[in-house]
Amino acid sequence: MKFKRLAKYFSELEKTASRNEMTVILARLIAEASPEEVDKICYLSLGRLAPQYAGIEFNLAEKLMIRAVALAVGLPEAEVSREDKTIGDLGEVIYNLKFKIENLKTSIPSVSEVYQRLLAIAQDSGAGSVERKISQMGRLLAVVDTLSAKYIARIPLGKLRMGFSDLTILDALSMLVAGDKSKRVEIEAAFSVRADIGQIAKTTKLKGLRGLKGLRVQLGVPVIPALCQRLPSPEEMIKKMCRPEVEHPRADQGSATGGEVAVEPKYDGTRLQVHFGKIQIPKSKVQIFTRNLENVTVMFPDVARAVAVEVKAKEVILDGEAIGFDPKTGKFLPFQETIKRKRKYEIGQTAKDIPLKYFTFDILYKDGQDLLAVPFAKRRRLLEQTITKTGGTIVLSPQIVTTSADELRQYHGRQISKGLEGVVVKKWQAPYDPGRRGFTWVKLKSELTKKGGGLADTLDCLVMGYYQGRGKRTGFGVGVFLVGVRQGDKFVTLSKIGTGLTDDQWRELKVKSEKLKVKSQPKEYRADKNLAPDIWCRPGLVVEIQADNITLSPIHSAGLALRFPRLVRFRDDKSAEQTTTLSETRKLYQLQWTV
Repeated sequence: MKFKRLAKYFSELEKTASRNEMTVILARLIAEASPEEVDKICYLSLGRLAPQYAGIEFNLAEKLMIRAVALAVGLPEAEVSREDKTIGDLGEVIYNLKFKIENLKTSIPSVSEVYQRLLAIAQDSGAGSVERKISQMGRLLAVVDTLSAKYIARIPLGKLRMGFSDLTILDALSMLVAGDKSKRVEIEAAFSVRADIGQIAKTTKLKGLRGLKGLRVQLGVPVIPALCQRLPSPEEMIKKMCRPEVEHPRADQGSATGGEVAVEPKYDGTRLQVHFGKIQIPKSKVQIFTRNLENVTVMFPDVARAVAVEVKAKEVILDGEAIGFDPKTGKFLPFQETIKRKRKYEIGQTAKDIPLKYFTFDILYKDGQDLLAVPFAKRRRLLEQTITKTGGTIVLSPQIVTTSADELRQYHGRQISKGLEGVVVKKWQAPYDPGRRGFTWVKLKSELTKKGGGLADTLDCLVMGYYQGRGKRTGFGVGVFLVGVRQGDKFVTLSKIGTGLTDDQWRELKVKSEKLKVKSQPKEYRADKNLAPDIWCRPGLVVEIQADNITLSPIHSAGLALRFPRLVRFRDDKSAEQTTTLSETRKLYQLQWTV
């Protein structure tokens, strides 16, 4: 496929607001693509060059891309910069400027040719690499047609603006093989195990659904982490999770999913999935991934070193939570201290200042064996055999196994008294459920004095925009901000928040929002025009919000609103795709009447 053809598809997608229409367009695009290029097309349509975990970045900021555009169109940087400030979209800028060039001479490269050139630019490093990147990007933008240049210029800036995520591509693949979305669950199950949308699309294209069934856990490729559901009380948890049920579709044959539950502390740290063994790409024995599938190995050198010494396995994938502690007192540090470890600079000193304990609570793979379908009871025994009891960095998370609501409540109380968030309750005989929010795992935070009053949990919301400050907050540049929750690939408004922040938090909100501000409402957002903020922000900033309760709302596009909302913290460890969903928000609305 020629890239010019792909650019026309991009243009059609950009003009489409309906997710269903987007799905149809993507299905047509995937059907037209060859098996050799379909993975590249999927990456490019998401504004990437590889899966999220591969960590391939262009490192071309706006100012550098302005230089590349100026080089491509033969104009001074100052003129391109002025156009960019006026329009607010460098893709539109180069489209307009190239359109004015008389006798424009262009080539028509294929998708694979453009992809390879972009990949070479991203991977260029070392002395003089910045200038080479600008030069190579300028030459590429100069030779392609105007529409292709528009989308190529947006990709390094992360502003492709298609308005969909991996999830819509999964729907499109279902439509490709079945003519509708009926196979989405089956395809998503494969994606949860092998979180590479390009590989999933290529396998589907070549081998269909049968090929996806052959995908297994692979060392060095993160599994989408299992997630927790919410229930209001220990009694409800025991009632729902201990009763005999139909065999889980992912379980080993003959496995039961009723019976006992395991109860473990809920740590307020950063979720890490650790891969250890003969990992080929990149060439390392240890790779560490966040819940966002971001490779953060270099940020946690202490964990990487400890795995090689404290884990008894040739190859292993561990799931766990890293939490900072005070070496003098042994007490755990707040989340905002732990998350400081997630940085690219001064890593060694930060590791000394904020040492970690990595509490591992599950094992997904060991010495060639995929363990996802194995009951948790057996996985726990394997985990106990794998973690050495040296009291070092890698620590086996404690647990109890019970069928008693009273015992569960007492254990929960002990965790709260230690300063932890609460407990996670897990079906003792269930398989590992990557990416799902079924009732395999359920979290219980503070029961009698819940964060958020009558709510069973806090919400992770997306900052959609902000309103400029007045009075004392004029100096902050922001006085109220608008948050929403996810509905598919869209975001719906849930609340305006103007209280509960310290002066430092207002300043931090402004700094973080400034990096994400856009000229107009992102196409992913559904918002009443009367709620339009002074400044819109593209998806990227997630905040944890408390509220007294949830009420019905005729104004907010969620149909619900938060009463007395306030900021708990910034969730830099979560992406926009990991915000609370509208469905979960509705469940919280219903749960508040049962507690």
